[in-house]
Amino acid sequence: MIWAGFLFGLIGSLHCVGMCGPIAMALPFGGSSGWQYYAGRLLYNGGRIVTYTLLGALAGAFGESLQLAGLQQTVSIVSGILILLLLVLPNVVKGKAASVLGTDKLMNWVRQKLGYFFGKKSFGSLFMVGLLNGLLPCGFVYIALAGAISAPGIAGAMGYMALFGLGTFPLMFLVSLSGKLITFKVRHTLNRLVPYVGMVLAILFIFRGLGLGIPYISPKVIHTAHHTTEITCCTKPQ
Repeated sequence: MIWAGFLFGLIGSLHCVGMCGPIAMALPFGGSSGWQYYAGRLLYNGGRIVTYTLLGALAGAFGESLQLAGLQQTVSIVSGILILLLLVLPNVVKGKAASVLGTDKLMNWVRQKLGYFFGKKSFGSLFMVGLLNGLLPCGFVYIALAGAISAPGIAGAMGYMALFGLGTFPLMFLVSLSGKLITFKVRHTLNRLVPYVGMVLAILFIFRGLGLGIPYISPKVIHTAHHTTEITCCTKPQ
C-alpha cells in the first residue's frame, strides 16, 4: 500500500498544478537561465517533498499507536472513511474545523513567511518556499495523510508521503519551468478527476481493513498471541 502514495501523487498532481501552480510559476530567479534556474526549481520541489515526509512521520506516529493496540484493520478502515469525509465535506465545514483546531493561525504565519522568502533571491529561500508550500491547506495532501495513517509504522508512513511527493514532482517541475505547458482549461478539466482517484484509494483502504481474502487488495489477517500476519496469496496458512 506504500506505493499507492506514489500513484495517488502522480495521478492527482494536476490538482497541485491548479492549487500551487501560481506559486511555482512565480518563484524567484524567474528571469534566470542555465543551471541556477533549474537547480532553484529542484530545490523548491525538494522542499515540498521534505515537508510531506515529515508530516508523514506525524501521521505514522498516530497510526502506529493504534496499530500497537491491535487495531491494524480498524486503522485501515478509518483511514478510508477519513478520505471519503475529506472528499464530501463542504469547504465551510473544513474552515470551521480549522478555526476550532487553531490551524488557521498557523496558516496565516505560513503565508507571511512565504511572502518574506519570495522577496529573497537565493537557493535557500527557494527551498524554504517549498517547505512552507507543503504546509498550506490542501485537501489533496490531507487525503494522502489519511492514507499514511494505515501505513506500516512511522517509517512506512514517511515512505508513503515521500513517494506521494515524488509522484507530484514531474508535473510540478514542468509547470515551474513554464506555466504555458498546461492550459487552465485542461487543468480545470483534469482536476475534476482527483475526487474519483481519492475515492478509489479510500475503497482500497477499506477493503484492506475488511480482510476479505482478496490477494494483495484485501488479504486475510491472522492474529496470534505475538504478532499479526497478512496472508496475501490464496493458499491456506500452515
